[in-house]
Amino acid sequence: MEIAPFYEPESGTWTYLLSDTRTGSSALIDPVWVYDPVSGTADSAFTDHILEHARQRGLTIEWVLETHAHADHLTAAGEVRRRTGARIACGKGICFVQETFARVFGIEEMAIDGRQFDRLLGEGDVIDLGDLEIRVIETPGHTSDSVTYLVGDAAFVGDTLFAPNYGTARCDFPGGDAGQLYDSICRIYGLGDDTRIYLCHDYPAAGEQPSCQISVAESRATNIHIRSESTRDKYVAMRKARDAQLGLPRLIMPSLQVNIRAGEAPAADDNGVIYLKTPFNRAIADLINTESE
Repeated sequence: MEIAPFYEPESGTWTYLLSDTRTGSSALIDPVWVYDPVSGTADSAFTDHILEHARQRGLTIEWVLETHAHADHLTAAGEVRRRTGARIACGKGICFVQETFARVFGIEEMAIDGRQFDRLLGEGDVIDLGDLEIRVIETPGHTSDSVTYLVGDAAFVGDTLFAPNYGTARCDFPGGDAGQLYDSICRIYGLGDDTRIYLCHDYPAAGEQPSCQISVAESRATNIHIRSESTRDKYVAMRKARDAQLGLPRLIMPSLQVNIRAGEAPAADDNGVIYLKTPFNRAIADLINTESE
């Protein structure tokens, strides 16, 4: 097994190229499509770099694996599928995310049954990657569709856990639940002290290098939000109080419109231009909390 990490600094995101060294079969985990909301331009240079790395090593990208529908960056899953023929997989909870945000953005024509993805994953599912087996662990709490991919001693946890000084994921998005997140993290902590946790994000201070990996033992001993002695009730209270102070991610509106479509942009208008929607007279937080009429 070989794991090549790639860091996208604009969103502070790690993308991983997981490969079976004998067969060259590979999976790309949480790829990033860099988007500038001011200019309206999408840049594929980050994806180009990863695909070129794979080409030079003779790797075949068979899967794109999403840990969840990200709200802080656009996924390049669709771009990778078009260019490599890879299949896209995510947690089956994506259907709830689709239903919620199709309503928020008024995307009435979009299917909300997950058909945009090639495979919807649940607890205990296994993806074969050459000689490797990738086991799916449902780890909801940050979002309803959050999953962890476990292969050997490596766990790709998405936003469930951050580096110790950043703690854990927020739980105030639709489908989020602090109690569920506590339970999910306890499952990860139970994988074994030497299990390598591969992080989806890191936000290093100026002059420092981002960190992509931490052991279960280190996280359990030093994470500022949840350690081995942390109780469920105290964690839930802390998480709710902290989440109440957080603003929305800068790219939440473009990200979710693309990510619930498996990384595909909306259809172009009659003038050939693709547009994303932005609410004008309603806060997106209000729209999220408004039930369907």
